[in-house]
Amino acid sequence: MKSRARRFLTALALFLGLAVVPPPALAADTGTAEAGKPAGPASARSAVAAMQPGWNLGNTLDSTGADETSWGNPRVTRELLRSVRAQGFKSIRIPVTWSRHQGAAPSYTVDPAYLARVKEVVDWALDEDLYVLINVHHDSWQWVMNLPTQHDAVLARYTATWTQIAETFRDAPGKLLFESVNEPYFEGSSGDAQNAELMRELNSTFHNLVRASGGRNATRLLVLPTLRSSPDQARVDELVDTFTALDDPNLVATIHYYGFWPFSVNIAGYTRFDATTQKDLTDTLDRLYNTFVAHGIPVIIGEYGLLGFDRSTGTIEQGEKLKFFEYLGNYARLRQLTTMLWDNGQHFHRSELRWNDPGLYRQLRSSWTVSSATAATDQVFVRKGQAPADARVALNLNGNGLTSIVHGSKALVRGRDYSVDGDELTLPAATLARLTASQEYGVNAVLSLRFSRGVPWDLNVITYEAPTLTGATGTTGSLVIPTAFRGDQLATMEAVYADGTNAGPQDWTSYKEFGYTFAPDYTAGKITLQSVFFDAVRDGSTVTLTFHFWSGTTVKYRLTRSGTAVTGEPIA
Repeated sequence: MKSRARRFLTALALFLGLAVVPPPALAADTGTAEAGKPAGPASARSAVAAMQPGWNLGNTLDSTGADETSWGNPRVTRELLRSVRAQGFKSIRIPVTWSRHQGAAPSYTVDPAYLARVKEVVDWALDEDLYVLINVHHDSWQWVMNLPTQHDAVLARYTATWTQIAETFRDAPGKLLFESVNEPYFEGSSGDAQNAELMRELNSTFHNLVRASGGRNATRLLVLPTLRSSPDQARVDELVDTFTALDDPNLVATIHYYGFWPFSVNIAGYTRFDATTQKDLTDTLDRLYNTFVAHGIPVIIGEYGLLGFDRSTGTIEQGEKLKFFEYLGNYARLRQLTTMLWDNGQHFHRSELRWNDPGLYRQLRSSWTVSSATAATDQVFVRKGQAPADARVALNLNGNGLTSIVHGSKALVRGRDYSVDGDELTLPAATLARLTASQEYGVNAVLSLRFSRGVPWDLNVITYEAPTLTGATGTTGSLVIPTAFRGDQLATMEAVYADGTNAGPQDWTSYKEFGYTFAPDYTAGKITLQSVFFDAVRDGSTVTLTFHFWSGTTVKYRLTRSGTAVTGEPIA
């Protein structure tokens, strides 16, 4: 949705301007505060801790269409909320967009039927014993962002909106939290100083009017975001200044985290959860701990995930995404941060009440309580028609021990079918030959690596041959390349002109963004180059594409553009 596109742009800007600095030293969680930085009471900290883990009811009441189904999700039911609770979630963030359901100035009256529907869903969630967080969501990019240029009008609407919300939920249980605004930003401001002042004004206005509304709102936990919900040090420092000025023990800080941006969207060759991606995660969560938690201010990561999921959950390879979520869940637990999974319908199927990817859910749930072992990969490739070699796989044991490996219902025999030396697993050639005896392309066997603690790690044994791409003709609207994947899967694609310079959009890298510029379809046997790719390819040019597959195979392909006509052919 539109908010996703804005988040992509924000993440790109942060990445391109990123200054890598050593993470601050880990502070002890004493519950005390620095001078001028009030510590939240145990009740605020314990409430936020009790909210872990959390889940987002995304793309529903935050939809900007006629009703909550306008972005493709079904109407919320009590059964859905009950099922979310049964999955182990303790809290639910219910994003709400109000603008389409508001009247004109000066009252900006919210449609009573819409307000009643929001209250119905909130009440259901509270009745399911969930903590609930509601907010002003996509209004942020619909009208709140105009605060610099339409200050009085925007502030009047913001005040009217929150006044009505506060009155409606004045006596709701304390398990209901309010969040001032989602991913706020400002258009037409003079820069960082004005942005900081406007952000302080929004959060302070929200705080003052909710507190003044009385009832349980007098002490309700209020959640304040940074500018753009960014975890950058300058932004979190600005929020600390607001906390200091408000001097209210019942405040909570919130940011969003979608990982190291190139990995999160699969661009610039960042296909793996590598040391750089891991460092971005630890630096960010260390920063939140040292700035907030160590000084008594609880933190909610109000959204987390991977940005590439908004196009397809296959944008990031399965094993790499599992490592990301396992590491994030454990490190957030170490840093005492409450996390709320962003789910706009791509994870938990809201009609069938099941997980679209049970393996991802299994990894998520495990990370809330223990450190599970993972491995350097979840794929072992064996070339079709050739005698395999021994395969060695590095294990990330995370303090665990490998107890067994199971194929189907049978346990492999240690010392014969596999061996372990420290943190390295070896699968002998004879074992791989037996597992791939069918010689069918694709996954021939799934080995379940089981450990002394946590969830198993699935290792896929795959038979493959080098993929083949054939000639194609098309237009700059799209080019479909017939592809025989032959058991392999696409990791990334490079594009360069004949002179060696980078081709296509985002030409600061030769590696293009997965799903945005190109997309594989394994069932249909094709790779599609999208129009956005050709929009940034020079007319009359020749472009060499290099397709990188997970087996390590690379295949080169030549494109020629003439006007809107495009032809492609494999390079021998």
